Amino acid sequence: MKRTHSLAALVLAALGLTALVSAPLASQADDKAAPAADAKPAADAQKVDEKAVARARKTAQMLDDVYKNVIVLVTDKYVNDEDDFAAGAAAVLLFQTISDKGYHNVRLLDATGDPYDAENVAKDAFEKGAIEALKKGKAQVEVIEYKEGKPVLRVMTPVPVVLQKCTMCHPHYSDAKKGEPIGAISYQIPIE
Repeated sequence: MKRTHSLAALVLAALGLTALVSAPLASQADDKAAPAADAKPAADAQKVDEKAVARARKTAQMLDDVYKNVIVLVTDKYVNDEDDFAAGAAAVLLFQTISDKGYHNVRLLDATGDPYDAENVAKDAFEKGAIEALKKGKAQVEVIEYKEGKPVLRVMTPVPVVLQKCTMCHPHYSDAKKGEPIGAISYQIPIE
């Protein structure tokens, strides 16, 4: 486990993102992992501040870019055989740490039906529907929901196989067509 935390710390330090895991924002600390039943779709989405929604979308886009690049960089630089710590496993630990700190919720999900870890599956209606939409070719799925009375932007983006090395731990990925999502990243970004 020490190697796991060292790898996550190394990746964050390399990207200059150590502040992401240092302390939670007070406004988000209480909404760590609210169950899906707690979420309500935003029927009044037009009442949400559009500038705040635009900021949340931009944040989701930036995080998606950073997280996917981290997964690729870790795989490329540190995964050389089946015994090495998988980049996806590092991402799951990183995402859990970030979610636990209260910044935003983020999860790595399987889209193949054969998850590496049983926890990495779609858990609620949004995640299940978004996985299906991504598999049908959508580039991104989003919805505004309310959790504990506060608006949250939920976004899901696809994760395709980008390196042949991925098939060392996931041999069934070799059957994936180019660009086909084998996974997804699910975000819950507070709209503030």
